[in-house]
Amino acid sequence: MAASTVIKNLNDGTITLEDGTGSPVTLVVPFSVGDFSLDGLAATLNEVTAYETRGTLNTVRHTARTYPTLSFSMQVADYADGTDGTVLDFVRFANSYSANVSTLGANADVKTVKVTLTVEGTDHGDAADHTIVLDDVHVTASSSEGDPNTVSISGTVYGSVAMT
Repeated sequence: MAASTVIKNLNDGTITLEDGTGSPVTLVVPFSVGDFSLDGLAATLNEVTAYETRGTLNTVRHTARTYPTLSFSMQVADYADGTDGTVLDFVRFANSYSANVSTLGANADVKTVKVTLTVEGTDHGDAADHTIVLDDVHVTASSSEGDPNTVSISGTVYGSVAMT
């Protein structure tokens, strides 16, 4: 399959959150503004350390693991809902999502989710849509009042990163 020749933009993406139950609970993020960002990708997820003696580079080695980070924002229609649930409910494991399970397991100390960015490809002549799947993401959120009110999501990826 040849690489796509159609440049993708903010209108082509959707973000989905998923918990760790056997039949995962999912939520497509409503009102996302198209600013998904993923930082810290490299050939290996390790720091690179230069070893020198007296100002001369001897070698460069991979050392400690690194963890990619993500962020995106959305406009707010509702902050919390005991019945239907919201993004803030999902990432906080609250209200209608209080029974959700961390992707690290039911007994995990840290609650994590799976985050998937799906970018439309087939509508542009590509053989398939494109995905970035991030496993075991610990998420935090911040909210800002404005015109409109927004929620910003940030996360650290402790699991795998897969791209198709």
